[in-house]
Amino acid sequence: MNRKLIYTISPAFVAALLLFIGCKKEEYALPVAPDVLQNTAIKRTLGPNIVTQTIDFAYAAAILPTKGKLTSIQVEASIAGATGTFLENRSFYTNGSGVDVGVTVGSPSVNEGTKTTVTFTVDTSAATLRYSYVVPEEARGKTVTFTFSAKSSNGETVTTTMGPYTIAKMDMVRLLNVKTDSAYISIADMKVYDPKTAATNASKIDLVYLYRNITTSTFSHALVSPAADTAYLPNVKMPTGLTNSTKMQKVFNLQDFNLARLQFGIYIDDLDFQQLDLTNAPNYAINLKAEAGVWVQTADNKYKAYIYINSVTTSGTAVISIKRYAL
Repeated sequence: MNRKLIYTISPAFVAALLLFIGCKKEEYALPVAPDVLQNTAIKRTLGPNIVTQTIDFAYAAAILPTKGKLTSIQVEASIAGATGTFLENRSFYTNGSGVDVGVTVGSPSVNEGTKTTVTFTVDTSAATLRYSYVVPEEARGKTVTFTFSAKSSNGETVTTTMGPYTIAKMDMVRLLNVKTDSAYISIADMKVYDPKTAATNASKIDLVYLYRNITTSTFSHALVSPAADTAYLPNVKMPTGLTNSTKMQKVFNLQDFNLARLQFGIYIDDLDFQQLDLTNAPNYAINLKAEAGVWVQTADNKYKAYIYINSVTTSGTAVISIKRYAL
């Protein structure tokens, strides 16, 4: 009698066997560098792009030494940068200690209209140059695009484009000193006036800084409208003609990085001012402390602002910084 042996093989076993057979160890090979001119760029700055401030980039270009050397690097902005715009003529690398080291590779950059160029003066096949664009007044509220390009000795050219980047409408001023004899703040002028000059600029004075150590209430450092109730202006002899009633909203834990310059922080941008509603806000802000802030809207509704308190003293002085948005 013939007997047949029947084996049952599970589908899972078949799949595993096929996977095992199909897996073949591949030999590792070092990657081969492209034999053409290469480039890349990164934006180094964060936060809003503000007029008079810089937008910083790093641009790298490289070619195989057997193919050629770098001869020039150029950046073209869609709107010419303000005075101070430049392209580093040093190539940077980070050493073993984490320190950036610059090595001169070309002549100082030359600005011609919208273009900034470095011509190489040493033989090198790779470089990373830093570009610093000073935002001009012409760019306010617009967008700016940057075209980076490199040329090599074998005639190759390579480009990369960064942007467009929106330029904020707002302005900024840092580290204004306020004290008893210089305490009248103009948002329109972004300045602090003494009593005499405040009287000659009466229509522009939006805030009065004062410090009072009152035992019956917590007052301390304050920003108060000229038109506020006199209870919030104790013993203040107001210069003639100051009548603005400025709306204010006190806020804590809003350390704008541009103004505070602390290790950590967030950025106030145009959108924050656009969404700000101070319709029912009072016209004073008392008991202010270092690293506190005040949202402001001027009486003529021309400006909104954020005033950051950088520091205060118990002798009745403070240092403030301002971001301002034109409505």
